Amino acid sequence: MTVVPEKILFEAQMTATGGREGKAHSPDGGFALTLSLPKELGGPGGEGTNPEQLFAAGYAACFLGAVKLVARQRKVSLTDDSSVMAKVGMGPIPTGYALTVELEVALPGVERAIAQDIVEGAHQRCPYSNATRGNVDVKLTVA
Repeated sequence: MTVVPEKILFEAQMTATGGREGKAHSPDGGFALTLSLPKELGGPGGEGTNPEQLFAAGYAACFLGAVKLVARQRKVSLTDDSSVMAKVGMGPIPTGYALTVELEVALPGVERAIAQDIVEGAHQRCPYSNATRGNVDVKLTVA
């Protein structure tokens, strides 16, 4: 079942040209980057980023925001060095390629059981988690 928001609060827009070995930019010119195909996928590697790194960065940042929200709701204080490390993998499936995600969450000073509860709550609220649920294997780890 597709879930559609009642109201769009924010939209981001990027335009890509040249595919995995091209460029991407925002309409306002505030964000522009060069894309390069990693050696592991048959490309030259080199300077530039790739869609998987961009997805990992977005998911990590968004998930940490959800973690902070859930922690506040549960009246748990987090330190400034709380973090989410996202690993995004890509591999072949019979009809093309698919992604995997591992989110490693570090909440220094928070008891492990409480941290696990916060992470599970964040996974229910994070827009990236909601977008990938049922489509992408997402592994959650509390560091």
